[in-house]
Amino acid sequence: MPSDQLKFEIDKALANTTLARTLGNFCSTYPEGRLNSYKGVDFEYEREGVKRVKSYAAEHIDEMISDFTKNATARGAVVHVAKDKEDAINWVKDIVAENNVKTIIKSKSMASEEIHMNKVLGEAGVLVQETDLGEFIIALEGNTPVHMVMPALHLNKEQVADLFTDYTKEKNEPIIAEEVKTARKVMREKFITAEMGVSGANIAVADTGTVFTMTNEGNGRMVGTLPPIHLYVFGIEKFVKSVGDARYVFKVLPRNGTKQRLTAYLSFYTGATEVVTDKEADTIEKKKFYILILDDPGRREILAEPEFREVFNCVRCGACLDVCPAFALVGGHVFGSNVYTGGIGTMLTHFLINEDRASEIQNICLQCGRCNTVCGGGLHIKEMIMKLRQKNVRENPAAIPKFAFDAVNDRHLFHSMLRIASVAQDIVLDKDAQRIRHLPLFLSGMTDGKTFPHIARVPFRDIFPTIKQDVPNPKGKIALFAGCLLDFVYTDMAMAVIKDLNSIGYIVDMPMEQGCCGCPAESLGDTEAAAISAEMNTAALHVDDYDYIVSACPSCTHQLHLYAERIPEDSDLHREAEAIKEKTMDFAKLFYMLDGAQDLGDGVPVKVTYHDSCHMKREMGVYKEQRELLTHTKGVELVEMEDCDNCCGFGGAYMALFPDISKEILAKKVKHIEESGAEVVAVDCPGCLMQIEGGLDARDMKVDVKHTAVIIAEKRGLL
Repeated sequence: MPSDQLKFEIDKALANTTLARTLGNFCSTYPEGRLNSYKGVDFEYEREGVKRVKSYAAEHIDEMISDFTKNATARGAVVHVAKDKEDAINWVKDIVAENNVKTIIKSKSMASEEIHMNKVLGEAGVLVQETDLGEFIIALEGNTPVHMVMPALHLNKEQVADLFTDYTKEKNEPIIAEEVKTARKVMREKFITAEMGVSGANIAVADTGTVFTMTNEGNGRMVGTLPPIHLYVFGIEKFVKSVGDARYVFKVLPRNGTKQRLTAYLSFYTGATEVVTDKEADTIEKKKFYILILDDPGRREILAEPEFREVFNCVRCGACLDVCPAFALVGGHVFGSNVYTGGIGTMLTHFLINEDRASEIQNICLQCGRCNTVCGGGLHIKEMIMKLRQKNVRENPAAIPKFAFDAVNDRHLFHSMLRIASVAQDIVLDKDAQRIRHLPLFLSGMTDGKTFPHIARVPFRDIFPTIKQDVPNPKGKIALFAGCLLDFVYTDMAMAVIKDLNSIGYIVDMPMEQGCCGCPAESLGDTEAAAISAEMNTAALHVDDYDYIVSACPSCTHQLHLYAERIPEDSDLHREAEAIKEKTMDFAKLFYMLDGAQDLGDGVPVKVTYHDSCHMKREMGVYKEQRELLTHTKGVELVEMEDCDNCCGFGGAYMALFPDISKEILAKKVKHIEESGAEVVAVDCPGCLMQIEGGLDARDMKVDVKHTAVIIAEKRGLL
């Protein structure tokens, strides 16, 4: 559960109009720019290459360290493998003291931020000058990076001009080209006079002792070539075995990081080289080349945990940040620590920076899964964040969620509560209103920017026995898993599913002992409560009695697929849970598979746009089938909206925990719907329907939101 401090940070970020504009603009244009950079390149092939070579290095990490140390030392480098952060910073302090270093110029290095290099050396009287433009700017601001690749992305040119004016004591105009000139002017003297340069590595090659730096600013090379002393700082996760292995990173990192085919500078350093130590006398001496490798307990813990080992595949491209709906709103100062930000930053923060901070920021993740689709190392970021969430719930159980899930898992109690609520809503709320526009007390934020439907007066489980299914010579029998929303809110949706399936020759049954699928508990990391739901529903569904199980909610479908993981293998129910996974499908996939895509319909023209739910597209890979069903429906003109597969902000409990973030994500979705010019929004998730319909209604927009099953049933005259 989010703390009051985190909520305060979120509110502050959402109120920052500059952050909203700068970060929002970048994140909105990033996906298309990234795709354009991959033209002619097979992203899946390249990231599989990254995954393969980085995984190999992780599995042979001690060999990588030994070989790199041997090869770099043979070429004149002094290598130190630090076993903890104190060891690391003390070694750096010794180098600085031994060489009487007074000024250090520094290229971008997140590893050096882990050991607080700037602060510690600064306290010792050493000037540490950040030369990466973004890092220089945030150093003047006294801030930490808002983004791992673009640390000053939260600032506009006017704010930068003010920072430069304060620093130089000269008026700086908010013109980017002029600001760059100011930075060059400030840096130039430091480049020439600094005794030591510090760099971070993108890659370290074990076979040759080579370190690589990829940059878009000339400062990287100035840091590495001008001072007589050069120090590299990086963690053991940067290793690959050979120079050939590095090629995959070269292709993925710039495209994912900055939408470029190649960075402006790609620098290789293999051992100590010669450097001019006296510019006047043109004296040339051997450079002192130091390499600090962080091999601390946090990194070893990553390697020791199979569920998190793939963190070592990360190339620090920041793509997971750039496609994250929540990050685009709050940035890395909220969704991050003082070093690492966003999705991957949550794991890195947990293992390398601060576990308490990681346990806080993992709450911000919507679990939409967009990060996984673009990750340059093929990491399962969403799943790893969920593992942290589950760990947090086990170690710090919260009373209110536990009470709620206990109630939900008592089917009779939960359903009785919903029946009571369906009556009480007329007393507490405006019974004449078509929708709920205001919720009381701590729930009020949920109706800021959207409205809610009423609970159904009669639940679908009471309606089902009255339904006549006229299906001569049925082809098979299908069980309907209604889930909470179809059973107690959208009963028309459940009716449409039955009528659609009847129309192609299938009888539908509704096992009455079913309850909540367990997705709310699962999404909040409570696997114990989710397991209780799994056992209850597995016993209720009598899977052997049916050819298929259909759900009109992809979140329910996905949760049913997890039952075999939640029920122990030695349980009598495990076999049935496996069968449920095989037989359960969402409506669109099942209806399409059973030849439901027929050229039928009333022919009345209607313009429809489609919103892809996160579970449906990214968890189950279903996105073509529903579009085929819609385009085969006579009268339907399907038009795609922008960002059709971006999250709507519902996220189950997320909209209650983070109503302000949810509201802003919804606003973007509503904008794209309006721009599409559609009369109807088609969805396959009742949660998305609730969210989007509520957002449109609150804005008085005359656009209907309908489940694909309802559109088909209406157009075919089945309702």
